[in-house]
Amino acid sequence: MLKESIKMSWSNITHNKVRSFLTVLGVVIGVSSIIALITIVQGATGSITSQISSLGADKITIQAVGTRLKQGLSEADLKQLAQVKLVGGVSPTVSGIATLVKDSHVETGVSVQGKNETYFKKETDIMAIGRGINILDVNDKNQVAVLGSDLVKDFFFGINPLGQKILINGNTFTIVGVLKASSSTIAGSTNKLAMIPYTTAMKTLEIGYIKSVDVYMSDSSKSVAITNDLTTVLNTAFNYYKDSFNVINMQNIINMIGNITGMMALLLAGIASISLLVGGIGIMNMMLVSVTERTTEIGLRKALGAEPAQIQLQFLIESIFISLFGGILGLLLGILIALAASILMNFTFILTTWTVLLAVGFAAVVGIIFGLAPARKASRLNPIDALRHV
Repeated sequence: MLKESIKMSWSNITHNKVRSFLTVLGVVIGVSSIIALITIVQGATGSITSQISSLGADKITIQAVGTRLKQGLSEADLKQLAQVKLVGGVSPTVSGIATLVKDSHVETGVSVQGKNETYFKKETDIMAIGRGINILDVNDKNQVAVLGSDLVKDFFFGINPLGQKILINGNTFTIVGVLKASSSTIAGSTNKLAMIPYTTAMKTLEIGYIKSVDVYMSDSSKSVAITNDLTTVLNTAFNYYKDSFNVINMQNIINMIGNITGMMALLLAGIASISLLVGGIGIMNMMLVSVTERTTEIGLRKALGAEPAQIQLQFLIESIFISLFGGILGLLLGILIALAASILMNFTFILTTWTVLLAVGFAAVVGIIFGLAPARKASRLNPIDALRHV
């Protein structure tokens, strides 16, 4: 019975090619919209998350606004922060603008950052050649520098920069390392940056307090507890003065972005599902017209002994065929659209199994729901009334 119903259903679909194609088209548009929108959102989310993760998912950033009496953090404050439980390291950043001179070559307005040994221990993939700043450089306030790739090209084109001398705000520094070339990201580019020991930077740039500190966590899963403990230390340091500091937890930001984009993906999928429902209405309309056109056929089959369940199954199979065929075509079209978007917008193409199952499964459900009413109508036709059309 099932085999015959499938054959008859397929024969009817292929017999009305144009009408079947237009009905399938509605499902194709709906499914492709769901696939494309969800996949694009997931890809864009992955790109944003990876850029934020590059800033350090295991890192908490402290921005010290300061007060009138205390304009930033001191060395003693850094030691207190380092003693917080599950803190794996503290890296202060002292920033400023300086003039760099090498022989007759002068560069003004160059960004200079003071760092410590912790930064170079944690950021293991930033050095091109040479070494980073070590603990001796920090403790002894050595005048050593690590330059960005563009500064090396400007001052030492064609020669090995290691061991060379350069003036930073009139002070002689020895080049000990070169940073890898970087592209512009959320964190910015390091190509035009000079890094020196933060203790030296405070003297060279004439800065009395530390405004920015990166705190590396030993266990990022305990980020909330670590943040609370750091906040306690900072409140004590600034005498509980309101708005004297900001604590930025990268892991919380990543989780928040994931939640927001997840909601966006579901919202967009819901909007795209409207077009799939329209396609389902098209299936119902086609099947109702088909029942009306095939009244005589239904009457003859019933007169020859066909059960109502057989008639209903045949029409239901037709509806499912149309929705599944449209679902498969929509899946392929949606993947192509998402792939093209990922290439044009330069983010990673991500296609998950649940997205495919959601779109195709929804299409199948739409075929069953919107095909059920016409199938039931066909199965309930009175054979005598149907045969009057002969």
